[in-house]
Amino acid sequence: MKKSLFTIGDKVKIKVSGELVTIMKSQYIDNMKRYAYTVNEHPNTFFFEEELTKE
Repeated sequence: MKKSLFTIGDKVKIKVSGELVTIMKSQYIDNMKRYAYTVNEHPNTFFFEEELTKE
């Protein structure tokens, strides 16, 4: 398992919209071999690492 790019509380930008958001939760998805993140601003949606960028 690789290390997560983002940690809880990190401010990141959603690449598509440019919106600045805060990481609320991260979870490693074994069968996809990547992390999914939930953000405070959109708690019912998750994002993969490639959809986010460090601010």
